[in-house]
Amino acid sequence: MITKIQINDARFPLGKGAGSDAIHRDPIYSYAVTNLIDDSGHIGTGFAFTLGEGNDLVCKAAAFYAEQLKGKDIEELMADFGAVFHQFSNEQQFRWLGPHKGVVHLALASVTNACYDLWAKKRGVPLWKLLTDLTAQEILNTLDLSYLEDELTREQALALLQSNINSKSERLPILESGYPGYDTSIGWFNYPDEKVRENCKKAVAEGFTAMKLKVGSTDPERDIRRAHIVREVAGADIKVMLDANQQWTLPQAIKICKELQHMNPYWIEEPTHPDDVLAHATLAKAIAPTKLALGEHVPNRIIFKNYLQTGSAGFMQVDAVRVGGVSEFITVSLLCRKFNIPVVPHVGDMGQLHQHLVLFNHISMGHEALFLEHIPHLQQHFVHPVKIEGGVYQTPMEPGSSCDLISLR
Repeated sequence: MITKIQINDARFPLGKGAGSDAIHRDPIYSYAVTNLIDDSGHIGTGFAFTLGEGNDLVCKAAAFYAEQLKGKDIEELMADFGAVFHQFSNEQQFRWLGPHKGVVHLALASVTNACYDLWAKKRGVPLWKLLTDLTAQEILNTLDLSYLEDELTREQALALLQSNINSKSERLPILESGYPGYDTSIGWFNYPDEKVRENCKKAVAEGFTAMKLKVGSTDPERDIRRAHIVREVAGADIKVMLDANQQWTLPQAIKICKELQHMNPYWIEEPTHPDDVLAHATLAKAIAPTKLALGEHVPNRIIFKNYLQTGSAGFMQVDAVRVGGVSEFITVSLLCRKFNIPVVPHVGDMGQLHQHLVLFNHISMGHEALFLEHIPHLQQHFVHPVKIEGGVYQTPMEPGSSCDLISLR
């Protein structure tokens, strides 16, 4: 039984230039942390990711949700968590502030993720193990499919889950080989060209076969020059992704994306406003076969549905510390599986939680084990930091979701 809650506002300033992009020039990586403590002493830890100011607002909203879980048994809670998620995400006191987006939805992510962590710790297994051992019906019971019925009914979702679970033994070897990673820290926006060059060489030496550069400069020539530096150093066989962090209007995006195509990007990420589904659909057609990666700033399953319906995205970057937590992450992943679009999460959690979720996506849902973003900047703050060897995530074996923070123990 959950007997106590703790909410913490954790903020971590970064080194010079680290984490910078075309919008966030000096970010402070921050977590709104929820701890759910049960009567046997287990602590379920979950968080949502922000970039500094406003983290306290998410904490306040998380406390509102978490208080309602006192007296609940985690097994009973998770047996029908889809209903709980639906209730919380439509809470009448908060719905006007969303719905299903912004501060209140981030708060729901923090509390939801704490529930999943406590569930895994209570069973004494890593979260990936808990999830991959669930039946199709048990998974479905944790999900809220409301507003998706035009594309994915409960009956269709159950059939899709069951068909992939039936073949999951074929995909279990990923646990031994590890899940491939890609280096997203080689080309932060404020890094000078020479540091980008040095970081590329280092990433290749460390075994990474994919890496990402931040673009979106006021001077497009800077983006083009830096993109060609990365391609030159990485070589033709390395996947290079470009991330504009929403900086371009649609006309600008069409023009510069066509110029960037010359260096053969694997994808171009967040080129324009994240709410403009139709602009992305237009751009996707204009720059085909180059694909767009979208989802870092998409807050809920309904907007993901719209992106899928319009064929805008070649890759979906749903983030479990940005949408409503693990439950909604799985819902979006299931929807993407129906459309056969790969899920490559954005990792506001630094990969800690998502290393579990991509294993589940691959093993139980049949998603391609493409790669998972790797950001190393907060590793020293986690009790069980991710392990990367040869550019590959090593399978975590400790109980829970790997989200325990040293400073909050």
